[in-house]
Amino acid sequence: MTRQFFFILLFSILISLGIGVGIGGRLVPQEGMPIRVVANYLHAVLQADRTFYTQHVVERMEDMLIVTATENWREERTLPLPAQFFKEASRGLQVAGKPFRYRLMGLWPLNPENAPHNDRERKALEQVVKYGEVTEQEIQIDNQSYYQAIFPDRAVSRACVNCHNAHKKSPKRDFKLNDVMGGLEILIPLN
Repeated sequence: MTRQFFFILLFSILISLGIGVGIGGRLVPQEGMPIRVVANYLHAVLQADRTFYTQHVVERMEDMLIVTATENWREERTLPLPAQFFKEASRGLQVAGKPFRYRLMGLWPLNPENAPHNDRERKALEQVVKYGEVTEQEIQIDNQSYYQAIFPDRAVSRACVNCHNAHKKSPKRDFKLNDVMGGLEILIPLN
């Protein structure tokens, strides 16, 4: 390495460092993370866990004829259906007193508990199903403000489609893979 090259390199490093410090010193520190980013992170984790359970546990066990997933999994000693797995995980989180909540919602739910709770939720869910995009709004529950995000809940496996299309209580029987079957609601308190 020549002396000239060394000095040019050193000079470039010092200039870059000076510019970086100058710009960094003027940046305003931010408090917290934007709530939409938090909801996106939560959704990504929840969706990854549920998809993994559906595709690599339920489908694999059923394909190998080891055990099936059924609605009455406790009594029949089978695997919980993916929606039940999801609901039980959410229930466990609520018991632990964590600040956020989540649940599945549907316009054609097999379980009435998964129906929208009011007209505002129904309208938001209709938008999610129609356009396949997230809806978000601020809502009030028991005098508490929440950020509500409803993400599209797609049929990620044949187990989802087969269960909903064949279920005796199903009001809709023409789901296909990747259809938006409903929504995944995430509620995050705003204070």
